[in-house]
Amino acid sequence: MSTAGLDEFLQARPRLFRIAGRIVGNPHEAEELVQDVWVRWQATDRSVVADPQAFLATTVSRLAINVVQSARRRHETAIGSWLPDERVVSADDPHQYAENQEAFAVAVRLLKERLSPAERATYVLREGFDYPYRQIAETLRIPAPNARKLVERARYRLADLAQEAV
Repeated sequence: MSTAGLDEFLQARPRLFRIAGRIVGNPHEAEELVQDVWVRWQATDRSVVADPQAFLATTVSRLAINVVQSARRRHETAIGSWLPDERVVSADDPHQYAENQEAFAVAVRLLKERLSPAERATYVLREGFDYPYRQIAETLRIPAPNARKLVERARYRLADLAQEAV
């Protein structure tokens, strides 16, 4: 294994964990997915990879979608919630910090309950990581108009949910 391959993976690792975690909703599964990506990265001929960061993000996204779809087929659901450390900015005010954690937990739960795995993946990649639709489409192996439609549908469902709450 070359040092360049290790350096590229280590640079991408936190982002890969966030992508996997937001799609599967479980830190243990997210960590397993990142490890699976590492194994695949080691076996990949990196001389043919044009953009290592895109390759790694694509790989973790596809693996995460497979996990979610597999769990859904078996009717499994995660018990409890988790909050990855990097997404909540710690505040000096402990009350504000607690409110931020609670709000994020609600958001993650709503994403898992209201969106299909494909909608969740496209929404997270677009809204959370600002991926262009073309790159989302390439990552998920779907046509770009489908990626746009999935994000639009996710936004609509979440906006509809917000209207219900009012």
